[in-house]
Amino acid sequence: MQTPTDAAIARAFQLSSLPASFYDDPYPTYRALREHDPVRVLDGGAVFLTRYDDVAAMYRSPSASSDKKREFGPKYGEGTPLYEHHTGSLVFNDPPSHTRVRRLLLPAVAQRAVARMEPGVVQLVDGLLEAMAAKAAGGAQVDLIEDFAAAIPVEVIGNLLSFPHEARGPLRGWSLAILAALEPRPTPAMLEAGHRAVTDFVAYLKDLIAHRRAHPLDPDEDVLTRLIQGEVGGERLTEGELLHNCIFLLNAGHETTTNLIGNGLHALLRFEGEQRRLREDASLMPSAIEEMLRWESPLQFNNRMLTAPTAIGGRTFDAGTFVTLCIGAANHDPAQFGDPERFDVGRRPNRQLAFGHGDHACAGMNVARMEARVAIGRLLARFRSIGPGDAPTRDRRVRFRGFTTLPARLGGR
Repeated sequence: MQTPTDAAIARAFQLSSLPASFYDDPYPTYRALREHDPVRVLDGGAVFLTRYDDVAAMYRSPSASSDKKREFGPKYGEGTPLYEHHTGSLVFNDPPSHTRVRRLLLPAVAQRAVARMEPGVVQLVDGLLEAMAAKAAGGAQVDLIEDFAAAIPVEVIGNLLSFPHEARGPLRGWSLAILAALEPRPTPAMLEAGHRAVTDFVAYLKDLIAHRRAHPLDPDEDVLTRLIQGEVGGERLTEGELLHNCIFLLNAGHETTTNLIGNGLHALLRFEGEQRRLREDASLMPSAIEEMLRWESPLQFNNRMLTAPTAIGGRTFDAGTFVTLCIGAANHDPAQFGDPERFDVGRRPNRQLAFGHGDHACAGMNVARMEARVAIGRLLARFRSIGPGDAPTRDRRVRFRGFTTLPARLGGR
């Protein structure tokens, strides 16, 4: 059977009909598109961007809207739980709503706040490491997703919003169901699970918010109290904005950080020389985290809608055009990154786009970086060796890239 050429791969590319191989390794397809059709017009007129410069420019463009009402109405049905959630959250809004909510959130995830969080994250991670050590001592493999990566961000965001510990059980499942519905072509089962998760999460939050209104905490420590109280002398969030931005905080902090840690550990398992290099020089950890974000970006796609005629890659597209920004492709563009298919824990400079760019850059990027630095750094320090176990299971989604299982074998101290 003849292997299709890169030009043929680019000509055939449609988000609505991806080959099975794309889920395992999308990077050959990204390369083909960058080289042969970097401003790819899909069926229906949407545009798919794969070059770094085009993606970065679209993030900065004043005519690129993040508002998703026009897109999500047909996808979810206006007035449905998923529609109300996704059109009401920070990430899918433009100013002035985006500006108001972001201004309330930023102090809670700024560097000083992150420094206050770090001792608690260290304690959490050390507890998980000891549990994995006990498991490994009996000869068992550990799962670096279930036993480690997925357990960290839910607790961190739960602490940030002061969710009761005994009530955190459903949070991860709700988050996964809501985010799965953001896939380009969600199935009816995915939509049903997403609607149900939003409904259950809103009911949970209404009770919690009522209690927090009656018993507020320190707004410098508790984001939920900060969001309830709003700006001193200024306007407050509506009830809907409050509910859906609490859900957004969990979703944004959970999925992408789990994938950052999991993808990073998978890269270290795969590239033993880079794992050894990082073990021998802990000062490389900050650059290693940036390389993990570039190498396997936790969020592969972002979207915008043009609000005015806009030039992209030498062509002009009309207002109303949907644009997909392929972060995964941009972060492997050789025009920006030397030898982009090499995983290099010391890569500098590294202007990866995993956290977005411009006004919509991820508000929680410093929290995610701290969690990954603590988690991966202390894992490497705790175990003499970390090697692959049984074959990992990759999450079969395309917008979010990560693993559902990542078995490993751990050596002693």
